[in-house]
Amino acid sequence: MLTDIEIAQQTTMKPINKIADDLEIKENEIEFYGKYKAKLNDNLFKRLKAQKDGKLILVTAINPTPAGEGKTTTTIGLGQAMAKINKSAVIALREPSLGPVFGIKGGAAGGGYSQVLPMEDINLHFTGDMHAITSANNLLCALLDNHMQQGNVLNIDQRKILVKRCLDMNDRALRNIVIGLGGKVNGVPREDGFIITVASEVMAILCLATDVNDLKERLGKILIAYDYSGNPIYAKDINANGAMASLLKDAFMPNLIQTLEGTPAIMHGGPFANIAHGCNSVRATKLALKLADYCITEAGFGSDLGAEKFLDIKCRFAKLKPAAIVIVATTRALKYNGGVLKDDLKKENLKALSKGIVNLGVHIKNMQKFSVPVVVAINKFDSDTDAELNYIKNYCKNLKVRFSLSEVFAKGGEGGEELAKVVCDAADESSDFNPLYDETLPIKEKIEIIAKEIYGAGNVVYTELSNKAIEAINSIGRDKLPVCIAKTQYSFSDNPKLLGAPSGFDITVKDVKISNGAGFIVVFTGDIMTMPGLPKVPAADKIDIDEKGIISGLF
Repeated sequence: MLTDIEIAQQTTMKPINKIADDLEIKENEIEFYGKYKAKLNDNLFKRLKAQKDGKLILVTAINPTPAGEGKTTTTIGLGQAMAKINKSAVIALREPSLGPVFGIKGGAAGGGYSQVLPMEDINLHFTGDMHAITSANNLLCALLDNHMQQGNVLNIDQRKILVKRCLDMNDRALRNIVIGLGGKVNGVPREDGFIITVASEVMAILCLATDVNDLKERLGKILIAYDYSGNPIYAKDINANGAMASLLKDAFMPNLIQTLEGTPAIMHGGPFANIAHGCNSVRATKLALKLADYCITEAGFGSDLGAEKFLDIKCRFAKLKPAAIVIVATTRALKYNGGVLKDDLKKENLKALSKGIVNLGVHIKNMQKFSVPVVVAINKFDSDTDAELNYIKNYCKNLKVRFSLSEVFAKGGEGGEELAKVVCDAADESSDFNPLYDETLPIKEKIEIIAKEIYGAGNVVYTELSNKAIEAINSIGRDKLPVCIAKTQYSFSDNPKLLGAPSGFDITVKDVKISNGAGFIVVFTGDIMTMPGLPKVPAADKIDIDEKGIISGLF
């Protein structure tokens, strides 16, 4: 089979104005970025404001493994399959981050015959949204340091700076740095550091803001520091939010692209789900709901991270109600959870499958707690045997949960027709969606509900640092917000090596920070980091470009 990039490069794309025409988007509602990309402006939002919403389908997955589960591929394939069964659908995806693209994970444009195009553009600079977010964040940091340099009227304590600079690249050397060296003219010396752009609060704000005024207001609410008396200092106090919002003017508009089969896709925003809320923008999702009968969107990593945050944070803020939840599972991932090494995953192993399938069971049970119909998409790989696939099907039958085999990687939309029909049936059921917890509960109570109800923890342990951080949030009256738990994606626990369906374990909260503008409290567990590093052999090693400008090695 051809590689992902070879498949993408051999596809004849439709001009993006044809995709827009199919959605009845008018000329004054779209801004073109070349022949195959465009941004959707506020004129479209205003025209469609009163239009009835379609049905919202959330695609999530079991805990990810090094073998990959194909969640984005399934999302794209399901959108293509909807067209095959004559259903109107728009998929809403997150944008790739350059760190993973050149690191260990690769891109985020799908795979095989279920991809979004133009694949190379999407996985590299796309429409510049990530760069705009990086610039807005770093402008805030520059203004903060300049304020301290130019007299420090607000008496900002340089030991209590809460924002960090960012870069859309994995670079462990920048995690902890010292700035302002070289004498008085070069600034106030202090400790600083970089986070990856997708972990920044600016990214979260762009994805949760409803309009430009809301964007500007949220940016102004970013808690940037404390003064020497312990009073909070916000971005608006140094007049940063107007300039930041100006940098984000174009980035705030969702991006219109297409799938391999010429069906519409909106791609916008890209916070990581293990260190942020892991969903595409509210504006993109709401727009997709207005443009089609079905909006198919995804949430990052497993359902314990991305889906929980989609349901408890994004849906709460945006007043969204999912009609169905699709959980992507693979025989390879379930065998991995049953103790099989990555190099042996292609071999049939029913014993390991029976041991690891409990991971799927917990994800199903967790999603059912939100009172939304659940469908399991069994993402088929060439190495899967009939015995293994039948084992998963029977497991789902015994749990009385809908399921379907998905072959969208190898067959595109045709390979997802049965899945599309099952999803439509599920979405026709009544959904009585409710978030898992009341956001007005005390911070620790909200953390413990998620840790015990979703992760299966027996106890939550708090460090001295995290206890002090919670007290600080309580003291400024910002405790009544949803919580966003930063945790490893590989396990329900905070230990990436604890696979399967562990229970009764301790989960350690090491630090707690407030994303005041975004509107949630970030809880750091285990050894989670907000600036990843590159692996020993990064994906960048295989990426190249020839004399004709043809890129190879992207995946």
